[in-house]
Amino acid sequence: MSWEVVIGLEVHVQVNSKTKAFCGCSTEFGTEPNTQTCPVCLGMPGQLPVLNMEAAKKTALTGLAINADINLESKFDRKNYFYPDLPKGYQITQFPLPLVENGYLDIPTKDGGEKRIGITRIHMEEDAGKSMHEGLDGVSHIDLNRSGVPLMEIVSEPDMRSADEAIAYLKQLHQLISFLDVSGANMEKGQFRCDANVSVHQPGTPFGTRAELKNLNSFRFIKQAIEYEVIRQIELIEDGGEVVQETRLYDSVKGESRSMRSKEEAHDYRYFPEPDLPPLRMSRDELEAIRAAMPELPGQLRKRFETEYGLSPYDADVLSQTRELASFFEALVAAHPADPKRCANWLANELLGRLKEKGMDISDSPVSSQRLAGLLERIADNTISGKIAKDVLDAMMEADDDADAIIEAKGLKQVSDSGAIDAIITEIMNANPDQVAGYRGGKDKLLGFFVGQVMKASKGKANPGMVNQRLQELLKG
Repeated sequence: MSWEVVIGLEVHVQVNSKTKAFCGCSTEFGTEPNTQTCPVCLGMPGQLPVLNMEAAKKTALTGLAINADINLESKFDRKNYFYPDLPKGYQITQFPLPLVENGYLDIPTKDGGEKRIGITRIHMEEDAGKSMHEGLDGVSHIDLNRSGVPLMEIVSEPDMRSADEAIAYLKQLHQLISFLDVSGANMEKGQFRCDANVSVHQPGTPFGTRAELKNLNSFRFIKQAIEYEVIRQIELIEDGGEVVQETRLYDSVKGESRSMRSKEEAHDYRYFPEPDLPPLRMSRDELEAIRAAMPELPGQLRKRFETEYGLSPYDADVLSQTRELASFFEALVAAHPADPKRCANWLANELLGRLKEKGMDISDSPVSSQRLAGLLERIADNTISGKIAKDVLDAMMEADDDADAIIEAKGLKQVSDSGAIDAIITEIMNANPDQVAGYRGGKDKLLGFFVGQVMKASKGKANPGMVNQRLQELLKG
């Protein structure tokens, strides 16, 4: 029996803003519980919300980036439900008329193509507080610092057909959100979290009953949760059971989900217009100003890096992951324009690798684009070899000296004097007569042995190109 998987995702994104959605309280992360609250976000009677327009503009910016329609007039609603960490007993959100509708995001497919994922809507809302359970002797506490923090909820169409497609969509969306600087999108801090709606059906039949997997906050766990849920539903149906519409929590330790509650429908929340907020109105001029300030997007950057700099699709993708990384690369190429591919290789493989080992990102790099360009210039003019350059970069990571100063201080200049190289080769040939005879007898692979011996004897300083050339001439006899 064949099965088709249907997946739709709801992604909650915390909008970058110093203040909350409807009051002036700070959104700083990690402060003492309940120190960033006021009568508005505590839900005190008679307090009136005031919309944070910065959050609205960043939501509109996101909508423009996903090719969506921006409603010049949108409205706020009350979504009524009880959580211990929801002090008002309702959440201010948008329901029938959100700010953003009818967008899409193109994701890469395994065959090298693209698939378009529809995005139904992006609506603005406020976050709830946080219930705290661990280490409290069986008593739950409430931290309302997060209550009222501005969110975007990005709701996709049910267009994904596998966990891999879901992750590809989430990674594209996460990259876009970060690139636009509308959110820090830190998943560990809950700034980018996902609810997944999953169902299965046989091809050609109506979609099956969906179950919602709630509050997933890592790509690895999202993939595991979806794959588990697909297997659970298929086995349930094939055993004669029925999938019920419900909300489930995924236990990453046990690798399984469990039922949390029956899935609510819109009427369960008793939505009605928020009486304390007027409609959100944006003029066309305001919208065009937001559009004009939109940076070059990741997809555009990838294509430009391939055409303008001749990068492979893989390198172009790596170097367009963040605005900071893309800017670093372009500054590096500007300082070392002769070889963009070398710039890409040393940035993506060498510098980023060292930063990852230190738990740093490109914005924290102790080696600037100018200093890295200086190192690449010394490779290009044969002052040092690529192998020695890696040692120089290691030293640059620990000190403020530029490449020239380190090369000079450590005596690392490459030996390109043919006389000095010939002397080393002659000494090695005299010490290895059997290998010389073998090479001259047709064992060409022995050339690698001699190259290794020369580089070892020169402590890596001999010019590799010259070593190969002189070896082939001298070994002929």
